[in-house]
Amino acid sequence: MTLGTAVGGSVFPEHTVSATMPAEATENKIHEDGVARTFGFRGALVPGVTLYAWMTHPVVAALGADWLERGTFAARFTKAVYFGEPATVRARLRSDGADSAAIETSVVDAAGVVCATATMTLAPGPGAPVPDIASYPGAPLPDERPRVSREVLAVTPVLGTPVLALDTDTASAFLERVRETLPLYSGPRARAHPGLYLQEANRALSRNVVVSPWVHVESEGRHLGALFVGERLETRGRVARLFERKGHQLVELDLLLLADGTRPVAHVRHVAIYQLRS
Repeated sequence: MTLGTAVGGSVFPEHTVSATMPAEATENKIHEDGVARTFGFRGALVPGVTLYAWMTHPVVAALGADWLERGTFAARFTKAVYFGEPATVRARLRSDGADSAAIETSVVDAAGVVCATATMTLAPGPGAPVPDIASYPGAPLPDERPRVSREVLAVTPVLGTPVLALDTDTASAFLERVRETLPLYSGPRARAHPGLYLQEANRALSRNVVVSPWVHVESEGRHLGALFVGERLETRGRVARLFERKGHQLVELDLLLLADGTRPVAHVRHVAIYQLRS
């Protein structure tokens, strides 16, 4: 079955979504009204993980488990989306053929401003070689996290490894938070939602250093295999680059995610502003 057949030609239905601010406090205060407003935002920002999860919905609806196992993604978060405000998820087919498929998705706010974009692709073959696990050693998380700074990140080439026990309750809570209802994420042999990969990429930063407020800017990567509910997810990585953009201080992480510490499921390049300009 071609991609065009799977989605009824190249037409993807739009759908409206919104996020509810969690009741519990968050360490990253950019997701709380008071601090966000001091940086010029109208209120607390919806996390990039949530926006990305919304954008994967039409892709997984069209491509199914194949994309979860060997698809690629490149997502950017350019404008704020606020809790409680409606947003529209749009998707269009950029290419459809025997060799590859690409779907472009976006999140658009009520004023028509494009706030996030992503391109997600699927090719028939296995793609580039899987990264060598030995090049991504696991490491303990620090007992006491230092306050983030360029100097601290520069001397932290190997990050401590956050571990997620993906039990049914944890998986279900994530699905509820991002308003996901696709059936392959539930039942026996339920698949893990790919948004969890970016959640754990965030934790690879925030569990190693104290950082707040900070902003997820972009992520790109490749799925390397299936992750199932009931497995343990390790996120191993290193600081790949530190740089400045428009007065913000940014970090790029190079991450390999492993099911049960042995089987690669995703390779991710993850970029965040760890220090916002005043």
